[in-house]
Amino acid sequence: MPETRPPIDLAGLDIAKLEACIAQRKLPPVEQWHPERCGHSGMRIARDGTWYHDGAAILRPAMVRLFSTVLRREADGRHMLVTPVEKLEIDVDSTAFRIVEMTSEGQAEDRRIAFRLDSGDALLLGPDHALVIVDEDGASPRVAVRHGLEAELSRPVYYELAEIALAEGGEPPGVWSNGIFFPLAAR
Repeated sequence: MPETRPPIDLAGLDIAKLEACIAQRKLPPVEQWHPERCGHSGMRIARDGTWYHDGAAILRPAMVRLFSTVLRREADGRHMLVTPVEKLEIDVDSTAFRIVEMTSEGQAEDRRIAFRLDSGDALLLGPDHALVIVDEDGASPRVAVRHGLEAELSRPVYYELAEIALAEGGEPPGVWSNGIFFPLAAR
């Protein structure tokens, strides 16, 4: 059976085309589903982004992408896999996603930055997807994804952002995207 949500590839896409691609991707309405908690899924997302079930790594990327579409974070901080009829807890060592690639257009206040997640999805840094630096055993740069979920920036992507910030010379150092300034310092 063909995959219905193949990963987004940033290569060769300008930000406008990427925005259109993101808008076309439909996600299940997990925010509308409120079944009772059924238990634990036996699943865990490791700090490096590897998904496990009963201790064994899930080796099919399409399966991981599918599970990622029904993931949300509850107000109490727990991560849940949610369908219309069941809600199962999933352990998350750090964040649900990792940002593994970025692209940027424009400069300073006119800059727009897009990220690709390890789930194959993409997002634009801006008001709905804010960047914060959390001080958690060292600085952890994170972007809001959806439904309370976050993505941690991989080290190479963070270094790309730092290069932009240093080249633009802002004080405090940071980056602009979609008209918003995001400082690269822990809050």
